[in-house]
Amino acid sequence: MALVAYVAAVVLANIVTERLGLVSVGFGLLVTAGTYAAGFALLARDFVHRFGSRGWAIAAIALGGAISWALSSPALAVASTVAFVSAELVDLVVYEPIRRAKGFIQGALVSNIVSAPIDTFVFLSLAGFPLTLETVGGQFIGKVLWATAIPLSLYWLGRRWLTSRRSRDQTTG
Repeated sequence: MALVAYVAAVVLANIVTERLGLVSVGFGLLVTAGTYAAGFALLARDFVHRFGSRGWAIAAIALGGAISWALSSPALAVASTVAFVSAELVDLVVYEPIRRAKGFIQGALVSNIVSAPIDTFVFLSLAGFPLTLETVGGQFIGKVLWATAIPLSLYWLGRRWLTSRRSRDQTTG
């Protein structure tokens, strides 16, 4: 499931960006239209690592790039693939040691804080979008806050709720 979500997020990010380009997100910030999907892809990648392997993550990037080539534009697909691979390589170095020491949520959060700017700089420059405070800041907020921190918080809350429910069911059952 994480693998399908990852590939779908990569493809969606490219299709939406191809169609809409840069969009305002308020506060003077701009993002590529696919930023939230791209940010979700960065988080989905960590779920692929957790339940699959690094090889699956690399294969998903390649598959997402190939589908994007067909459904968006070749130039955007190349920029996206290079950006995701660059971010993936950094993520591999950061995510796994933190996940082992501190758990999945901390590993995913820290690795995305580190890899999101790399993904942003590589993608924007290769895709021909401007590298400005407005675009880089918007991308970072979209990828790290909206597409990583908030979903991880919901994941954490869901796990806590399930754990407390199971504990309650065991004591009453």
